[in-house]
Amino acid sequence: MRAPFVLGGHEVPPGNRATIDLPIMDLSTHAPLSMPIQVIHGKKSGPTLFICAALHGDEINGVEIIRRLAQLSALKHLRGTLLAVPIVNVFGFLSLARYLPDRRDLNRSFPGSEKGSLAGRLAKLFLDEIIAKSTHGIDLHTGAIHRDNFPQIRADLDDEETLRLARTFGVPILINAGLREGSLRAEAGKRGVRVIVYEAGEALRFDESCIRAGLKGIVRIMRELNMLPPSKRILKHSDSLIIRDSRWERAPISGILRSITPLGVTVRVGDQLGAISDPFGENEIAIPSHFDGIVIGRSTLPVVHEGDALFHVGLYKGTKVSADAMDAFEPDVDYDTGATAEIADEPPII
Repeated sequence: MRAPFVLGGHEVPPGNRATIDLPIMDLSTHAPLSMPIQVIHGKKSGPTLFICAALHGDEINGVEIIRRLAQLSALKHLRGTLLAVPIVNVFGFLSLARYLPDRRDLNRSFPGSEKGSLAGRLAKLFLDEIIAKSTHGIDLHTGAIHRDNFPQIRADLDDEETLRLARTFGVPILINAGLREGSLRAEAGKRGVRVIVYEAGEALRFDESCIRAGLKGIVRIMRELNMLPPSKRILKHSDSLIIRDSRWERAPISGILRSITPLGVTVRVGDQLGAISDPFGENEIAIPSHFDGIVIGRSTLPVVHEGDALFHVGLYKGTKVSADAMDAFEPDVDYDTGATAEIADEPPII
């Protein structure tokens, strides 16, 4: 018999799940504030995987991904332990803000300190209770406010095990991202916990396609780690593109932006991405791509100022290879997750 899983002083027996409110601190109103965590502790041994969202409080796609994940009937056959943390930055989530009330970025505050700033204390709590008890992690993000990201994985792709997980997730773009000091991913890496970051969509918005792709990727990884039974269907896999560098195309002038290039499109040097003009259309400048690559992110604001970042291009040569990877990406098709009928029949978010 496996030992119970202990979180925040609470024990979860094997074969059980429990939602634990991990105390953070009291608000200035004297009301207590906590971080909700669902622990699903399988009967049989296996990895301990944490999945977290809203590390930046306004990045909410991951909250819905975790809600759907928690409803899958396949979790009844779970090996190991799943730690689902839909809202890490509770303060930012409640105020629709990226940062904490002390204006610090939680994802630059690790390892944190019990006697430090608000961000430092929250980072320390997450490190001790979640990261330190895990073997693997998936951190769910979106683009920042007014920026949209094409579904992508960011990870240390020079690590063989991390690369295996990144490929398994099943999105067409993998970005080799170094470990930034103070980030959740960097601190987890120091403890041997491999973490990948799923980036997709825009802050403060639900994107059904990005949500479905994220849920599908998580299930694939859980199967790869032998936490869930293998699929009964033959699932199509495609080779992902590894991006090792990227550039932003910036606004050459201030004005009104008309974007004509969607996310996920392969571009060549000279291809027009959009145009900027004044409100009368008398002065207009085309925005060409200065690089060969794929549009992996873009601004969603039509009102721009000179120097604003507009189109994020992942550098990649080989148009046919790029197109093949994109064509094989089908985030909206049905997939075998073992979901209950109630979840499977939910109408998509629009």
